Amino acid sequence: MNVITICIIYLVAMNVLGLALMGIDKRKAVNHRWRIPESHLFLAAFLGGSLGAFLGMYLFRHKTRHWYFRYGLPLILAVQLIAGAWLIGTDKVVIM
Repeated sequence: MNVITICIIYLVAMNVLGLALMGIDKRKAVNHRWRIPESHLFLAAFLGGSLGAFLGMYLFRHKTRHWYFRYGLPLILAVQLIAGAWLIGTDKVVIM
């Protein structure tokens, strides 16, 4: 496997995780059960799952009233997209 394939697999996995965490936390909130800490939701987004977390936020209608989620997740996603575009556009990416 080359580096690009590994990166794609990692990003898909992190986005599935971000989406799933939002869904699980919403279900726990509805059932008045122990919740996933907000820091863990943001950590999953920061580590590459921002698109999944953002989609999960609106798909499950969860955390949409919190300004730090409403603006923070799109900001993390934008920074990650810009960084990814910059990396792809430079010759600094090492492909094995």
